[in-house]
Amino acid sequence: MAKCFSFTAARELFLRYSFAKTGLKSTTTDLGDGTVMHCWVPVSHMESKPTLLLIHGFGSNAMWQWNDFVSPLTARFNLYVPDLLFFGDSYTTRPERSVDFQARCFVALMEAHGVRRMNVVGISYGGFVAYSMAAQFKERMERLVLCCAGVCLEEKDMDEGMFQVKSVEEAVSLLLPQSPEKMKDLLRISFYKRVTGVPSCFLNDFIEVMCTENLQERKELIHALHEGRKLSNLPKINQPTLIIWGEYDLIFPLELAHRLQRHLGENSELVILKNAGHALNIEKPKEMYKHFKSFLLDPVPLGSHKQENHSNGFKMD
Repeated sequence: MAKCFSFTAARELFLRYSFAKTGLKSTTTDLGDGTVMHCWVPVSHMESKPTLLLIHGFGSNAMWQWNDFVSPLTARFNLYVPDLLFFGDSYTTRPERSVDFQARCFVALMEAHGVRRMNVVGISYGGFVAYSMAAQFKERMERLVLCCAGVCLEEKDMDEGMFQVKSVEEAVSLLLPQSPEKMKDLLRISFYKRVTGVPSCFLNDFIEVMCTENLQERKELIHALHEGRKLSNLPKINQPTLIIWGEYDLIFPLELAHRLQRHLGENSELVILKNAGHALNIEKPKEMYKHFKSFLLDPVPLGSHKQENHSNGFKMD
């Protein structure tokens, strides 16, 4: 029997059109050794503009997570929006699953496009990769924005009850949902405002299109992220860093934001978005863009921004 219309596949086509309309083009770069990276890049890189790399998190590919930001950001930056390995059209046949390897691949990707200095924004898992880039390649990164990225988590935090899950396997089941029920659980803990009334047929469609490919490799990414993690092993970085967090984040609780700011010290600033959960890019895109613009384009001494954001009426420009 022929497959019914796929909303998710149709949305994917629309997002490709939307990205192309902003002046970006889809590229794939063979880094050698079986690694291929997909990235949306400027049709024309302008030396007069700063460069910004956006790194997405788990759940989907770069287009789904950054669509609301691309249009305003391309007006001000040379914007590069890649897919993480095992998401979208990026993959590797190599066995490495660490964020350090992802970071090295991104630096190689940007170098292949002729970019050696950049600003970087990473959300959730993408923030782990961005942090690793800052630690490994200090001379390449100018400024860093980390959005709800629990890079300061420790392996023992799960045992001590910090998270909604009690084991890595439970985290894998939640973050890589394979049923409508699991998808509803993920939506419940990702958003501050409850998401209700989504038909199971839509959830099944999304899972089939977005959550089944490279499933084993994505599981291995989660295991590699958690195993043996200690704050004492986390290097300090010296780039100016803006930390953005949702007040009610249940995936990476707010304590991890404060822990990260303590770890980085005076070179960092923490902004807490009120009435927001983990899915900041969906719940608070205007507020996030405001802080991106202020921090990356109109830098002022760290600590001068308000720690809590009460604005709901900001207009992207």
